[in-house]
Amino acid sequence: MEEIFYSIDFPYTFKDGSMIINSDCMTVLPKIKDKSVDLIFADPPYNLGKDYGNDSDKWKNKNEYLSWCYAWVDECFRVLKDTGTVYIMNSTQNISYIDVYIREKYNVINNIVWYYDSSGVQSKHKFGSLYEPIIMANKSAKCKYTFNGEDIMVEAKTGAVRRLIDYRKTPPQPYNSKKIPGNVWEFARVRYRMSEYEKHPSQKPEALLERIIKASSNAGDIVLDPFSGTFTASVVARRLGRKSIGIELSEDYYRIGLRRVLGLSEDKESDN
Repeated sequence: MEEIFYSIDFPYTFKDGSMIINSDCMTVLPKIKDKSVDLIFADPPYNLGKDYGNDSDKWKNKNEYLSWCYAWVDECFRVLKDTGTVYIMNSTQNISYIDVYIREKYNVINNIVWYYDSSGVQSKHKFGSLYEPIIMANKSAKCKYTFNGEDIMVEAKTGAVRRLIDYRKTPPQPYNSKKIPGNVWEFARVRYRMSEYEKHPSQKPEALLERIIKASSNAGDIVLDPFSGTFTASVVARRLGRKSIGIELSEDYYRIGLRRVLGLSEDKESDN
């Protein structure tokens, strides 16, 4: 995997097709060669002041934050193959700006809603937020991209469950029992004491990443996560037979990656 980099001068550990990197993504991304990556999942800080232990979620104003977002978005599309796909998450406050930027320069395939129930305290003065938006995009509307619909089929809860017959077909036949999911996805949030739980303020569930990686990559493809956090994308990619590159600024979270992805002790020094 090292061959896709122009140079490697940052701390990283590599094992069996999985690379975890302890650095700023804007230091690493420019060193990746053009059109090298098959799938990118980007879940950056949202500029909401969450505690990642290093003040990495605070910008002076929205314009400064969005300029930073546009910079890494452009780098992601540069390293993406023409047949590749990018999934980008952000807050409801920011996603519309990023969506417009991508539509003007690249191509938005889908706008996805990740819906979850919340047992937390909700606002008493407005409707509480129970979802996070996801943009699915590629380089151009003319580019073909991987979409393995058969690998992510879900139960069809209408006619198939009730065993209804579609009489519009000749001869009449039962409705399909499986279907490709729509663009509203319901996955539980990662909670304390769940087997996949790590101490992180915005950990994403493995089930969410499994759907993305199954749908938009094939075995042996390279999956890149420039804001790895607890390295869930890398964990799932490894389990599904993909190669992965996970970039994380925090040394504490990098050490989680050593354990979760590579099965190494968290106190192990980088191999490089």
